[in-house]
Amino acid sequence: MALSDVFLTPLGFAALAAAIPIIILYLVRPDPRRIQFPTYQFLTEDQRENESNPVFERLKRSTLLLLQLLVILLLATALATPYVSTSQSKTVEETVLVVDASASMNVQSDGGTRFSRAVSEAQDAVTGTTSIVVAGAEPRVELRSGPADDAKSVLTGLSPTDAPGDLRSAISTAASIAGEGSRIVVVSDFADDSAWRDAVRVARARGLSVELRQFNGGGAGNVGIVGRSFSGTEVTVSLKNYGNDSVTRSVSLGGTQKSLSLGPGDVRSVTFQIPASGGTVTLSPGDDFPTDDTASVAAPPDAVVDVLVVTNDENNYLTTALSVIDSVKLTVKNPPTPTDGNYDVVVYSNVEGERLLAGNLQAGRDAIKNGGGVVIQAQSPMPKRYDDLLLLSPNGTGTNPTLTSPAKTELMRNINFPPPELYLQGELREGKALLKTADGTPMIATAQRGSGQILYYGYIESGSSFKYNYQYPVFWKRAVYDLAGRPPLSALNEQTGTRLSFENETSITTPEGAVTASSVRLDDSGFYEVDGTRYSASLLSESESAVVASDIDATDNESVASREEEKTAPDPLTEWVALAAIGGVVLEVAYLRRRGDL
Repeated sequence: MALSDVFLTPLGFAALAAAIPIIILYLVRPDPRRIQFPTYQFLTEDQRENESNPVFERLKRSTLLLLQLLVILLLATALATPYVSTSQSKTVEETVLVVDASASMNVQSDGGTRFSRAVSEAQDAVTGTTSIVVAGAEPRVELRSGPADDAKSVLTGLSPTDAPGDLRSAISTAASIAGEGSRIVVVSDFADDSAWRDAVRVARARGLSVELRQFNGGGAGNVGIVGRSFSGTEVTVSLKNYGNDSVTRSVSLGGTQKSLSLGPGDVRSVTFQIPASGGTVTLSPGDDFPTDDTASVAAPPDAVVDVLVVTNDENNYLTTALSVIDSVKLTVKNPPTPTDGNYDVVVYSNVEGERLLAGNLQAGRDAIKNGGGVVIQAQSPMPKRYDDLLLLSPNGTGTNPTLTSPAKTELMRNINFPPPELYLQGELREGKALLKTADGTPMIATAQRGSGQILYYGYIESGSSFKYNYQYPVFWKRAVYDLAGRPPLSALNEQTGTRLSFENETSITTPEGAVTASSVRLDDSGFYEVDGTRYSASLLSESESAVVASDIDATDNESVASREEEKTAPDPLTEWVALAAIGGVVLEVAYLRRRGDL
């Protein structure tokens, strides 16, 4: 039998080495001085003759030495930690709670919401060690292996989102942080698709207990807004009737109200003119699921982009591409015709320099001053009167160049620019090139000028095939919205569960208050404002609006309140051996006192 079968730390027996100096001390101790008594000598003479080994006789007679060696042995044994194996029962108390905070948990029933009842149930499931995972558009670990009081505090502070949920990912996250023998408790309406079942099977395959608790009241006959699209200054919203009866709903935006009738399972659409700065589409009467009874619409105060094209040889490809852009009001002027009024974007294309008036150029400078933009299109020769509006220093023309890869910007994204047959050569005066030739000549360049922008478009239209490309109007649509500082309506209106991201940290006003960050998750429906630009987020999810889910099968569930685990564990005897060592010391002191040494 190995020492490790009896002692937890056998190395403690090294303390026995302390006995060596004590034994040596006894062996080398000098004999006491003897005094001869003649009358007593004859009594001890026979005893000396029988002594075979005086040294060991001395050790045997030394009771004190034996007591000291016993104490050392007991102390060494205590340091080695002797133990006996005992059978123990341990209650498994680690719990991982998965709390569904998706939009469907906002359904009202029994005087509250599904979410409030789920949180109350989760509070009762808290054990000594608890982790909490929240299932939203992205799973979040709100607490990891915390005590019961912390878990209950975290649960009290939770709130449901207005975003679709991903219950499968949340259960997978819970399984990844659960310790051996833990249990997972999922509180949800399970209105998500059945993908969560796969995550449950995987967790149980790992030996984890997974308990499902369903909250599925209310929501029958839900009618909700499930889609939103934009065209020009109009918005079209789609409604769906999830009930079994025909219904009539009033839909309103701004001061306009329309009525729609929907049969069971019907999807109907209605179109509204978007008011300045947008508004909220409202469905009435409402129902048990208020989240999809509204849809927010963000829009600039002035949705119309006023574009002026200054030209003496109208480029029909350009003006056609501009005229079909949503929300663009196009004006064409031929110098020396004076230009009046205020414009968001001014485009100079095929202009005869000698006919260009100072007022024509002032229109562009005013647009830049007011936060708009100017476009200068390449031509040969370039009018010298453009002066500071021209980003290129012209130096003759070139033909059939090789183009480098476009810059990775929203303006250039996924557009294939063909090499021009004819182009202006030269160097960039200011700004940055978004597209250039192999010899470094910019083909498309931009520069910030105060609160406005300047765009140099280096394609000479008569020497370019880009105007025949289907991506040509896409480029001009992006350019006009970018120069006017007005993103398209589709970029201002998002679905809940997505993110808004920015280049730098900035102040973001959300429906729940202001935050400072470089991105924000759109968990709440409503309006978000960043640097004067207003964004919106709405649910718009057919699957999430299908709030009535069938009851989960008994085979899906596994109800285990707690589990007891039987195992063998060492029971140390150190304290008992230490008490015996102390008893040996007491005996040694008593012996010394009896012998008269104390």
